[in-house]
Amino acid sequence: MSVAPWVWVLTLVGILAVILADLFLIHRNDTREFTTRRAAFWSSVYIGLAVVFGLGVWAFSGGEYAAQYFGGFVTEKSLSVDNLFVFMVILARFAVPKRSEHTVLMAGIIIALVLRGIFIAVGAAALAAFTWVFFIFGAILIWTAFGLVRGEDDDEVGENGILRWAKRVIPTADAYDGNRFLTRENGRRIATPLLIVMIAIGTTDVLFALDSIPAIFGLTTEPYLVFTANAFALMGLVQLYFLLGGLAERLAYLSHGLAFILGFIGVKLVLHALHEYGFHWAPDIPIWLSLSVIAGTLVAVTVVSLVAPPKKAAKKAATAGAAPDREKGAQVEAAAAAGEERDARTALD
Repeated sequence: MSVAPWVWVLTLVGILAVILADLFLIHRNDTREFTTRRAAFWSSVYIGLAVVFGLGVWAFSGGEYAAQYFGGFVTEKSLSVDNLFVFMVILARFAVPKRSEHTVLMAGIIIALVLRGIFIAVGAAALAAFTWVFFIFGAILIWTAFGLVRGEDDDEVGENGILRWAKRVIPTADAYDGNRFLTRENGRRIATPLLIVMIAIGTTDVLFALDSIPAIFGLTTEPYLVFTANAFALMGLVQLYFLLGGLAERLAYLSHGLAFILGFIGVKLVLHALHEYGFHWAPDIPIWLSLSVIAGTLVAVTVVSLVAPPKKAAKKAATAGAAPDREKGAQVEAAAAAGEERDARTALD
């Protein structure tokens, strides 16, 4: 796939324009909290843009490259659900005000997109120069898949080195100042906690890129398709965060589905490398089969999670539903006790 430099420039300008429009024009003067309805609307807009771009790839470069793009986009979108859990933990840990969540998430996504772009450039160059890199990427994905099956994917977020450095070096105010990343205190300009949160989100995403970037390279080695699939998946991540919310917790079998997808792509990478080294008994799995496996797995785990949730999740939901009733009962008992006490005092008087 030959991509002219002007196409790269036009694509980057278009992506940047969409992000800036979202950050500074659409929501800057909107003081309302980001509701589920608004999130659903803007999420559909971003998915629509991704689909239109994929159709453009189909029109100008053919169905094979379009399938690679859509396969990469769906994979990145599904893997990004893990990001949502971590973002929830970060925003809760720093007690970010609800009205500032959209701004800081979008700013963090910009950092993440830049860092992923660097990672993609390095990975593409390595794959082009050394076929054995496919073995490394395949091993990373297979190892990650085993980790997900064993349940090693938890929601605890540790501070990475960049975040620790930022908190130590950057003077930071104790309180938030609206959606501002910088504020004035005692006559000097210092950072608000929102800037630290932005750094936390952007740099933490790099940890997820260690899994997701090798995964998409297992579907396509075209840097242009890898980058654009990542860009569209990341741009819609903020809206997905507000849209899913607690729904993500109901997808109890999602980790198993992601483990299967990562394991499948890892094996695909290894088989591709063996095929390139002359072991023709190793099949080179076509993109249509990869796309079918990914889509089928995501549909299956979603249906099973919603129709037949594990007993632990069902018990948790039942407990959550019973909690208001218990609280209401306690309030009734307290009111009755208070009423009896008033009657006793009246009798004594």
